[in-house]
Amino acid sequence: MAPMSVHDDVITADRHEVELQPKPRENTLDVYFSADVETDGPIPGPFSMLSFALVYAGAYDGNKFARPTRYDRHFYAELKPISNDFDIEALRANGMDRDKLVREGQSPEAVMHAASEWVQNIAGAGKPVLVAYPLSFDWSWLYWYFIRFCSQSPFNYSRCFDIKTAFAVKAHLPIADAGRSRLEFTLRPHRTHTHHALDDAIEQAEIFANVFQWEGRSGRAT
Repeated sequence: MAPMSVHDDVITADRHEVELQPKPRENTLDVYFSADVETDGPIPGPFSMLSFALVYAGAYDGNKFARPTRYDRHFYAELKPISNDFDIEALRANGMDRDKLVREGQSPEAVMHAASEWVQNIAGAGKPVLVAYPLSFDWSWLYWYFIRFCSQSPFNYSRCFDIKTAFAVKAHLPIADAGRSRLEFTLRPHRTHTHHALDDAIEQAEIFANVFQWEGRSGRAT
């Protein structure tokens, strides 16, 4: 079918659609940070974030993705709990010594200010973007802690990237079927999942880069 045109307009529908496609603003650069948190419960406030890690995971200017050659630029901290409540199952999963953190953990105020400064120093003129698989849990904790103890987040209120959604779209899968166990072999990291925030953030940064650069499963209609 020939492209549709409107009356004698020289701009056809096809050309008009191309002109309406969004383009990155000049000099815009996304700078990605893989995040992992370990907590003593399901939600921030009533429960506490015990540790977290942020790992530089690459940059993208709308045309080219720059993948790190090493994942040695990272921030890690263990925090003092902010409440007396905790879920014993959460502690069993991450293996953290909550009593020790009550005595020796760093103050959330100091940690979140230091983390924000570190992120902004790494990002430079770029825009920091938080990355996780899945995003919702880690984002909810970090955003709450940044706002509560630092007054603002270096990731603003919405600069985030969900690896699970990206994989689901590229693999032509429903979100409910896009867990890590469904990752293609070539997308899987070389590291194992340990429930140590820094280990897991690095593992996740590998998955992120693999999925970002993956062309996806071909031959399936959306």
